[in-house]
Amino acid sequence: MAETRAVSNPLALAVLSYLTQRPMHPYELSRTLRNNGDDRSIKFNHGTLYMVVKQLGKAGLIREQQTSREGQRPERTVYALTDSGRQELHDWLRELIEQPQHEYPTFVAALSLLAALPPDAVIPLLRRRSQRLGEEIAQTERLIQTTLAAGVPELFLIEEQFRVTLLHAETSFVEDLIGRIADPETDWATAWAQHHSQQNSEITATEPAADLR
Repeated sequence: MAETRAVSNPLALAVLSYLTQRPMHPYELSRTLRNNGDDRSIKFNHGTLYMVVKQLGKAGLIREQQTSREGQRPERTVYALTDSGRQELHDWLRELIEQPQHEYPTFVAALSLLAALPPDAVIPLLRRRSQRLGEEIAQTERLIQTTLAAGVPELFLIEEQFRVTLLHAETSFVEDLIGRIADPETDWATAWAQHHSQQNSEITATEPAADLR
């Protein structure tokens, strides 16, 4: 069973991981996250990063090491990882790698409500999604090849390879779904369209008559 963590934001996991390299201030952490492409996997901005750093400090997982000021710039506090923070990082990573978790992707939510749109509206939408998925696959594969060519070890690109695998799987699912909706043998579209036609008739029948005076 997954543990209840003092800070559960994935951004916190990244902060703990990078502080194993050396103490850093939040601005340096933000720059490191972006330079390493972590913003493709973890959603964050400066506000959320500072909030997570504060939460980690309150939980005793990181500590203030020193505060400095350069010229007229605001003070910058450098944070270091504590022993508790290092243990939390290792335990948390082990849990995430070992234990599958139920997630709530927005596309899955849309699929669960797919019948709310008529089939002649859904099929073009799915085709455009498939096209955009193909574009994202090509973009991510170019990123992988460019980064490898720059001498970055493949180990540091496994999240992008996983992303490409998921994109291919989703593309296959979308194309198969389009086929099943359009296939006359399944007859999905006929029953689906009749359902919408019936709904529209019921709505029209319950609308008040127009005032013709």
